[in-house]
Amino acid sequence: MDLFCTNFRHQQRIPPIYTCDGQNTSPPLKWSNVPEGTASFALSVIDPDAPGGNFIHWLVYDIPKNVSDLSEGGPLPDNSKELTNDFGTRSYGGPCPPSGTHRYFFTLYALKMRELRNITRSNFLREVNNNAIAQAELIGLYSRERN
Repeated sequence: MDLFCTNFRHQQRIPPIYTCDGQNTSPPLKWSNVPEGTASFALSVIDPDAPGGNFIHWLVYDIPKNVSDLSEGGPLPDNSKELTNDFGTRSYGGPCPPSGTHRYFFTLYALKMRELRNITRSNFLREVNNNAIAQAELIGLYSRERN
């Protein structure tokens, strides 16, 4: 399975529009080569370089199996669900690192379940991994310019 963004490449800088320095808009994501048996998708966006460890920027699940992209800024496809991120909102929260260059892992999971039940922020990764058929990853980089 492949995951990509039309506005930045793997291991490249995330444009400011998708960060707290811009409009904090979710980037356009597309995927292909989905494995047979996929019943739905889930997506996580996590910064492992945050001072406190993994910082959750976005958790989405129950993305329908016939979907192959998320448009810039949304809306999410019908029946998709979001969990609260570490900013305290149920939405995309863009990169906003306190210092240095951070890596942002956009991970798409192809799941064998159409709907995940009893999903919380704390069990999301475990439940998604337990139901994953495949996953694809896109890593974006971001550092804030200081004056």
